[in-house]
Amino acid sequence: MTEAASSPHPTLIRLLGWTAVVSSVLYLVSDVIEVAQGGFSSGQLWLTLVAEAAVPVVVVGLAVVQWPPLGPLGLAGALVYAYAFAYFTGTVVYALVRDTADFDQLGDALGLWMTVHGALMLLGGLAFGYRVARAGVLPPWTGWAFVLGVAAVTFGLPGWAGVVAAGVRDLALAGMGAALLTGAARGQRVGSR
Repeated sequence: MTEAASSPHPTLIRLLGWTAVVSSVLYLVSDVIEVAQGGFSSGQLWLTLVAEAAVPVVVVGLAVVQWPPLGPLGLAGALVYAYAFAYFTGTVVYALVRDTADFDQLGDALGLWMTVHGALMLLGGLAFGYRVARAGVLPPWTGWAFVLGVAAVTFGLPGWAGVVAAGVRDLALAGMGAALLTGAARGQRVGSR
């Protein structure tokens, strides 16, 4: 199969770019609302659900458009990160159904499973971000910012410090999406048709 025949269609690249940007902004807005109101609310959780549900698709899509330079470590990282976020999307549904007050109450209810998936998120995110920075397809700063943001989020910083940590991760994913939209991405697989 030729390279052009196996490349994602430019329309799919643009859709992925916009999804990465919009879902990242929604995720950050949701985090700001959560801290500003001192916990969860139905509207805020629905916003989180929409944003989090997009993360697995976005990360796997970003891995596909960077293949093969992303390499096996980057692909594995993307898949592990996507799996962890599929789980976290389910926790938002749990919080909505159980009328959970805040993240601490959610963590208490789900216990070890939150810890396990947090560790998977960290490992997958570090591998994916590192390989994004090294692959040379998307701007390297987006990979390094993703590494920094994922590591900072894992610490579970309280309040506005946690929003800043999540904001770094969100900025990284939005930057990856913007690179697809603006032509800042390099490589034959991105937008070649």
